[in-house]
Amino acid sequence: MTKYNKIVLASLVLALATAGYAQTTETVGGPDDMYRGLRAIGAGLALGLGALGTGVAQARIGSSLVGAVAEDPSKAGSLLLYFLIPETLVIFGFLALFILN
Repeated sequence: MTKYNKIVLASLVLALATAGYAQTTETVGGPDDMYRGLRAIGAGLALGLGALGTGVAQARIGSSLVGAVAEDPSKAGSLLLYFLIPETLVIFGFLALFILN
C-alpha cells in the first residue's frame, strides 16, 4: 500500500466512525429548539415580503385612485375598496407570523 492509500483508508474509517457517533436521538432542547431560528426567519420573511408587496401595490393603485377621484368625486367610495384590497397581503403575512411561531 502506498502512503496515499493509507491516508485515504484512515480518513474513511475515521469519517465513518464519527458519523456513527453523531447519530443520537436526543437533542439538547428538544426537536422544536432545533428549528427555532429558521421559523423566525420564515415568519419575518412572510410579514416583510407581504408588507413590501402591499406597499408596491398600494403605491400604484393610490396614484390611479387620486386621478380617478379628481375626475369624478362621486366614485370615491367604491374606488376606496380597490385601495384596501392589497391590505389582505399584510393580514395573511401577520397570520403566518403567528402560525410559524
